Amino acid sequence: MKITDFLDPRAITLKLESTDKEGVLHEMVNLLAQVKDLGDRKSVVKSLLDRENLGSTGIGQGIAIPHGKTDRVKELCACLGISQKGVNFDSLDGEPVYIFFLLVAPKDSAGPHLKALARVSRLLRDGYFCQLLRNAKSDKDVYQMIVTEEEKKP
Repeated sequence: MKITDFLDPRAITLKLESTDKEGVLHEMVNLLAQVKDLGDRKSVVKSLLDRENLGSTGIGQGIAIPHGKTDRVKELCACLGISQKGVNFDSLDGEPVYIFFLLVAPKDSAGPHLKALARVSRLLRDGYFCQLLRNAKSDKDVYQMIVTEEEKKP
């Protein structure tokens, strides 16, 4: 499984404007809804917030991987957002989050969801790569960076 299998290039933004956790989740769900039929966006946001209540998906080093499950999608889908200002996301290290990689999976799926989380985590573990993402000039550049990185590490 590759990230490009579930990340549509149109579901990337370098211009997240929200300044708090709930705002970012709404903004990201709206972005994803532009390329995937999510049905009731509020229920998708609720599933993400429910997951956040179990423990923050802000994993540290400026990265968050919010994720949730809903019966509104038939397959795993994702979006990627970058905040230039940083957002307090209750991250494990207490630092602001700049890179958000949101995953939404069908309620009854476990395997693809877990594989996707592992794949995204592996990609974002590289601090240099994350800095490149934050410095990208366009959404297309971000997508191409991911494609290139996946070609290096199949």
